[in-house]
Amino acid sequence: MRPLDLFADEARCQSFVEMVRAWAIHYPVTHASAHSLADKELADFPSFGRDNETTFRDGFDQIYAVYWLNVFGAKLVETVGRERMRSTPAHRVEELPDGSFLLVTWPTAADFASEPARVAQARAWVHLRPDLDFYTVMATLRERSATLAPVEPRFTPDIAALLSRLPEYASLGQQQRRIAELNAYVPPEPEEWLPVHSALPPDVADPKAALEQYAHLAERLIALLHTPVPSVLKMSPESLTDIDFHFWKETFPDTFERHNVDAIAVPAVGAYLGEVLVKHLGGQWLPRKQWMEAQVRVGDRVWLPFARAHRYMRSTQSLLDHSLTQLYRVAERHSR
Repeated sequence: MRPLDLFADEARCQSFVEMVRAWAIHYPVTHASAHSLADKELADFPSFGRDNETTFRDGFDQIYAVYWLNVFGAKLVETVGRERMRSTPAHRVEELPDGSFLLVTWPTAADFASEPARVAQARAWVHLRPDLDFYTVMATLRERSATLAPVEPRFTPDIAALLSRLPEYASLGQQQRRIAELNAYVPPEPEEWLPVHSALPPDVADPKAALEQYAHLAERLIALLHTPVPSVLKMSPESLTDIDFHFWKETFPDTFERHNVDAIAVPAVGAYLGEVLVKHLGGQWLPRKQWMEAQVRVGDRVWLPFARAHRYMRSTQSLLDHSLTQLYRVAERHSR
């Protein structure tokens, strides 16, 4: 349930309004409001003649917006006109003892973006601001409603578990748009593989030592991430998604010095990916002197985990385009 869903009930909304009324009587304010935070983020005051610098300097010195619930202080009422304030077309308009006004545009807050609620909001707004045009205000409000309209996630299956975590890192007002963008996103198919008949044969003098080296490199990643990403301790397929998300959230490839990323992070990530392929898909390391050439045989393909890690760590976007999650899921399908 979304927090605003609690305010789909008119009785609950009425109780909330009464609470605000009692508070405003005991603690007079110049202006207060209650509304969807996501919609507030989209509110575009400059389009109605006010820039952000003026907003921060002067505060709410006139009616720049009308929300679901509003408390307009006595000074603000005087700028509008007390009789005009009283005659506002709204669900509830009440003058408080100190001369301020309580104004509620619609019975319930949860459906603020519905057409009837937007019409009520626009009518109140242009009544209090007769210099504004009703149809212009309605167009703005409808655009905001469209931006906030719920979008059903339909992420590409291989990385759906990863993409589902990303929208919450967009602003509230842009989360639905972000879901729509991610619905359309399809990462390129992994190229870090060869058919088994084209596999490079092992060329190391001591294969056992090479495997121990890969395990040691994987343990470096575990040591690096075990606190922010506890699942790395399990070396599970799900841990790959947790790693992808952690590096993306931290913008890791774009934050740290490139030589450290290439020298430390890439080998550790590649070895960890290879170890997960071995552990969960019955893979077999084919070690090579050049670690970028090292392969893991799974079914009729060999995968190059270090080459994948190198491409993966090019940028924050590359973490999505060449995720560990995707390579594992594709390898898993071919292993069947």
